[in-house]
Amino acid sequence: MNKKQLLLGIIVAAFIAWFGLDLGQYLQLSWVQGKMGELRSWYAANPLLAGALYFGLYVAVTGLSIPGAAVMTLAGGALFGFWYALVLVSFGSSIGATIAFLISRTLLRDWVQQRFGQQLRPVNEGFAKDGAFYLFGLRLVPLFPFFVINLAMGLLPIGTWRYYWVSQLGMLPATAVYVNAGTQLGQLDSLAGIVSAPLLISFALLGVFPLLARRTLNALQNRRALAKWDKPKSFDTNMVVIGAGSAGLVSALIAATVRAKVTLVERDRMGGDCLNTGCVPSKALIRSARMAHYAQRASEFGLVPMDVQVRFADVMSRVRSVIATIEPHDSVERFTGLGVDCVQGEAQLVSPWEVEVNGDRIAARNIVVATGGRPRVPDIPGLEDVGYLTSDTVWELEQLPERLLVLGGGPIGCELAQAFARLGASVSIATRGSRLLPREDSEVSDVVEAAFTAEGISLHLGKQPEAFAPGVCRLEGGESIAFDAVLLAVGRSPNVEGLGLEALGVELNPAGHLDVDDFLRTRVPSIYAAGDVAGPYLFTHMASHQAWYASVNALFGRFRKFRVDYSVVPWATFIDPEVARVGLNEADAQAQGIAYEVSRYDLDDLDRAIADGEAKGFVKVLTKPGSDRILGATIVGYHAAELINEFVLAMKHGLGLNKILGTIHIYPTLSEGNKFLAGEWRKARKPEKLLDIVERYHRFNRGA
Repeated sequence: MNKKQLLLGIIVAAFIAWFGLDLGQYLQLSWVQGKMGELRSWYAANPLLAGALYFGLYVAVTGLSIPGAAVMTLAGGALFGFWYALVLVSFGSSIGATIAFLISRTLLRDWVQQRFGQQLRPVNEGFAKDGAFYLFGLRLVPLFPFFVINLAMGLLPIGTWRYYWVSQLGMLPATAVYVNAGTQLGQLDSLAGIVSAPLLISFALLGVFPLLARRTLNALQNRRALAKWDKPKSFDTNMVVIGAGSAGLVSALIAATVRAKVTLVERDRMGGDCLNTGCVPSKALIRSARMAHYAQRASEFGLVPMDVQVRFADVMSRVRSVIATIEPHDSVERFTGLGVDCVQGEAQLVSPWEVEVNGDRIAARNIVVATGGRPRVPDIPGLEDVGYLTSDTVWELEQLPERLLVLGGGPIGCELAQAFARLGASVSIATRGSRLLPREDSEVSDVVEAAFTAEGISLHLGKQPEAFAPGVCRLEGGESIAFDAVLLAVGRSPNVEGLGLEALGVELNPAGHLDVDDFLRTRVPSIYAAGDVAGPYLFTHMASHQAWYASVNALFGRFRKFRVDYSVVPWATFIDPEVARVGLNEADAQAQGIAYEVSRYDLDDLDRAIADGEAKGFVKVLTKPGSDRILGATIVGYHAAELINEFVLAMKHGLGLNKILGTIHIYPTLSEGNKFLAGEWRKARKPEKLLDIVERYHRFNRGA
């Protein structure tokens, strides 16, 4: 018998005895009042034994969550007097509460966290940080049943010792009131007479005290963080935004929309990486490469085979044309027209409220740092000597490299590697990871690696580059790769240098990003951050998402602050076949200990995919066991980045697979794959016994 079974047996036996022997009669107010004379006589003859027995019984009653603690508290006041009873009850109730807490933790916590871990994650994170404040507030207000608090707290991440001493302090005022009422036991007709309405209001106000204390503590911390600097008596603008990439542009736009005065500072080009060196140019290049690949596949579609001639300079000219077409969306002219004061220059923070640009100081009540990131350059011997390309500089090429070596097997490396290969370069990928796209499930990597190999891309997986010489890269194990150009795609680093942040006390987290709280505020309370500089998700759509929280909290945080929501985060890798995901995959679920069920639909069976000649890939969804609630979805295939949005919407608004299955999807479309996936989930859960009954019913109707 394990400890859970033993503990459960003790609890069951205690409750059977309690109700079977009608022990509850001894904890009724009328019984205590009738026996008080005898109890006092016995206590006078045996003061220590009486106190010990009372204490032990109190611990047992509260530890097993048996009704009657309130009557026992009154009896203690009447029997022992105020001070002796206060000591006994205070320690007895705290120890008993901790025992109930541990019982709940032992019997229920693992099951509850495993089954509801995803929903409880925000609660767990908040409680791990501020659980003592919440517990103290609940203990101060006797409106909340203490046994419910004990059982609930056992499910959450708060240490046992902390739980004990916070309970000891928090329950003391209510304990004193009840013990004092017990000293007047003979005058009480019922428990309702103990606590008056004014006293309940007083307790409720006491319950607010921890929140007020927390706000006061935060205010003191903020004041300490700002104490070194003189705060301007007036401000030139409500908010300064540093960086005009996705996070900065959206932050400035939101501020201008709510009629705040906002200054946007950019040292280089409006639009940041996404417009100039990231999403826009890469997708334009991928489109040209895909058209070349389609031409090479002409015979698959009944067309005369084509001899594709790639004019690389024209391809790059088209990329620049696409940038120029989209550029007005992010231009100085547009944002100036929207009410944003755009300033070109290097920004330097000189105080928590002041930014210096081009020799001028701009005073702002709040500052949002949105300086983005840059490609990471690894320290490999000889790399600087041979020269290299990055996702920032590759767009300057006018001639296609004959042999291109790509370092890195993540999304950027895979996208650019396939695009250059389809445009005619001989491409090799070298990565220290054991597979491409290591954040995805291994079966996703398998599909991508097979596709890349089929297209002639040479893969060198699990091999760290050791040194470079002109035209040659030496890998671990002695293997060498010849190249004409090297493209670095080994990650990105946040742009945190040269801004004056360190002198202000703005700290970095272990990943090198600005250390921000749940509201995207740094350690300096007037400075916020959003986008790649803040992390943890380095996506353009996440930068825009964070920008809303950073700007709204900066402008209106004194009234209400909003915690940034990372509950449903989608992303895609724009290779062929495309890879898109939202929520958990199997690797994440297993790493976090989250139970799940898997449903899968292969797209080689989808009519539209067959008609388009793109019948490859799959849709895979993780659901909560015994439920249609979606924990995560992965799609590998044609236009996966578009198809994933149905699952993003479903997860965001709590819609399960049954809702998707019950929704009409146009035929023939790729999105039917999502509905068919839901159908696979339903088929795996057919009510076989009910269908057997229905089958017999139909057989009866046939007279068979």
